[in-house]
Amino acid sequence: MATLHYLPPVKPSAIALGTVFTHASSLAILAPVFGDVYHRAQSANSKEEFAKSKEAATAASAWGSSLVGSAIQTYGVGALINATGTLSYKGAAYLGSLIFFASSAPGIISQVVLEKRPMDQVAVGAVSRVFETVGLSLFLTYWGTRTNPFD
Repeated sequence: MATLHYLPPVKPSAIALGTVFTHASSLAILAPVFGDVYHRAQSANSKEEFAKSKEAATAASAWGSSLVGSAIQTYGVGALINATGTLSYKGAAYLGSLIFFASSAPGIISQVVLEKRPMDQVAVGAVSRVFETVGLSLFLTYWGTRTNPFD
């Protein structure tokens, strides 16, 4: 039978607060989607009509998947902080930078070189991802991720 003892423990409050932190920074990217849906909801004839619309389902799906993704990312960063024994803000910044360069830098380079997207659009996404990685690791180091601080 498979057990979960291979997964490193992370303090539940760190996961909860880190999820809120990461979700808030990722909503900066999704804000135009939700703003457009909000304006459509206001212009709909009734709340029931909007609740049954495709836009509402799409917005709810994007919000839910973003929330779940934020929780998984927070657990992963917290587990890395625990596994590497990071205790200082300097170490957390290094760890967050490594996560950023490993996960986001290839996409940013692709957006600039291959897709030729506008630099302001790429910069907004990059800043949001820096908050999601470096900012999250600094925040989790501040809050604490270890379930037993004496380990």
